[in-house]
Amino acid sequence: MIDALRRVYNAFNRGDFDAAVAIAHPEIEFVPVGGQASLSGAEALRAWMEPDAFEEQRMEPLDFRVEGKKVLVRQHTQARGAGSGINLDLEFWAVFTFDDDLVVTRVEAYLPHQESEALEAVGLSE
Repeated sequence: MIDALRRVYNAFNRGDFDAAVAIAHPEIEFVPVGGQASLSGAEALRAWMEPDAFEEQRMEPLDFRVEGKKVLVRQHTQARGAGSGINLDLEFWAVFTFDDDLVVTRVEAYLPHQESEALEAVGLSE
């Protein structure tokens, strides 16, 4: 699972969004940060990856924690706003849920202050 996620992050960072969603279930659910509406389906997730508000974006996994078929990733995200040039430089949390075929069925994203919620989502406690 970790090797597959490393490939996803590498593909995302080089702008190969088709490769980044290659391990996504066709009906994957993506829960973004900040109470935004969930996205359903690999095509919707692929479209979300396309830069729009950000002209540049990178996500680097810092560490992985596996619990059953879930992986908690602490990631460093950098982005630059399109037009504004404002820089975003934050650590986020992501929880990936895999099925028996090692296909990602759900991704949940958490803001830096939501570490306890991210740990709970993967089945770990602080």
